[in-house]
Amino acid sequence: MRNSIFSVLFVLLLTAYCNNLNGQCVIRGKVACDGKGVKGVVVTDGVHCVQTNDNGEYTIPSLKSSRFVYISTPAGYITKCKDKTIPQFYKIIENGVDAYDFEIYKNPKDDKNHVFIAQADVQLVDGDNLRSYTKILQDCKTLIKKYDDRDIFAVDCGDIVGDTPSLYPGYIEASSVLNFPVYRAIGNHDMDYFGRSHETSYKTFESYFGPVYYSFNKGNAHYIIIDNAFFIGRDYFYMGYIDERTYAWLEQDLAYVKKDSPVFIVMHIPSRLDEKQKPFEYKSNGIADQTINTAALYEMLRPYNAHIISGHMHYNHNIVHNSRLMEHNTGAVCGTWWRGDICLDGTPQGYGVYEVTGNDVKWYFKSSGFSEKHQFRAYPPGRSSEYPQDVVVNVWNWDKEWKVEWLENDEIQGEMTHFRGFDPDAEILCSDKEKIKYDWISVIETQHLFRASPKNPTAKISIKVTDRFGNIYLEDIKQ
Repeated sequence: MRNSIFSVLFVLLLTAYCNNLNGQCVIRGKVACDGKGVKGVVVTDGVHCVQTNDNGEYTIPSLKSSRFVYISTPAGYITKCKDKTIPQFYKIIENGVDAYDFEIYKNPKDDKNHVFIAQADVQLVDGDNLRSYTKILQDCKTLIKKYDDRDIFAVDCGDIVGDTPSLYPGYIEASSVLNFPVYRAIGNHDMDYFGRSHETSYKTFESYFGPVYYSFNKGNAHYIIIDNAFFIGRDYFYMGYIDERTYAWLEQDLAYVKKDSPVFIVMHIPSRLDEKQKPFEYKSNGIADQTINTAALYEMLRPYNAHIISGHMHYNHNIVHNSRLMEHNTGAVCGTWWRGDICLDGTPQGYGVYEVTGNDVKWYFKSSGFSEKHQFRAYPPGRSSEYPQDVVVNVWNWDKEWKVEWLENDEIQGEMTHFRGFDPDAEILCSDKEKIKYDWISVIETQHLFRASPKNPTAKISIKVTDRFGNIYLEDIKQ
């Protein structure tokens, strides 16, 4: 009898201790649609991942401090959106509250065929930038009319603002014209600076957009947003780094994803910018251009047909890691920090467009203010400072599966010579220090340039570009 009393007291004391430790020992709740529980939905507190049972119920043993409990929205379902673009897949954990229910809704469209927009580096610093951004949003709105029959959403690779969190409300209001979900990653310019650790850097961002790492599903595809802008706790310095908490969560999250599925990782800083990982280098100006610990990420993605979508660099660049992993570093929406309508490599302001049909993925870069056919810019002889005698072409979404040819008087002369160099328009823009305002901006060498020497300088010169999907883009060079 005495042992039984002691056992009961022990359980009560342990329960009280756990409740005082972190607000609760267990988080529980239900995921339902039209009042009926939904089985198999992944629920997480950012530490543990569990699935709902036959009745849509879940229980998470939450012994660690977590700010949110949230779901990985299952394929075929949607959540409500706050302010028309912020998906409500999460709830803030409150002291003394251990039950959190989620209501999801049947997607009115078959999301096995879906389209998403990928944008990066809006980087708003003032009201003028915000007004310029609305033009990009209108371009996007016009484009998606052609996809009325498909489910559509957007991902944002971060640097929504340029160290100006006061502009988040204006950005959210402007984005509302899209009226579809936008899943956002945090960038280094979205962070809270001057805290003592990385864990202090994302509080403001989370207060507007929810967790900094999470996932969701559309059709056969799985989407994961992570934070790899790691604040080192001094001034504005950061590096590209994925912390262990994120990796441990990601490992669990992927355990519920069917092998060979399309998987998309969305993050701010590129995993790398070359086919081979560069040696680690921390630059004295605090600028990071790669994520230094991605070996584990690549290993986790090995069973899937994966794409990494990143931003940060203010240019467009595709990296084929291997036959099952490709990275798309996306040109900046803001171009040259809203001082010019092209990026540092000559890529126009714009965004990526991804068409997912079952397991098949196709993509293109949409230049704002141009049709989808605008996939390159051709310069006549005399425009390039590096090759003044040559025709030069910038094919900003190029990868090794593309073909770039030139024609004289409508006759194909062969493939153009691939080279690394500077886009002529970007050179001119970045040399105009009064226009670009910031003295640290400079043109960058890009890998998607091509050149050819005309045999007849007076002949009609045309450029024929064939992308990896067989689409052909043909354009005459204007002398």
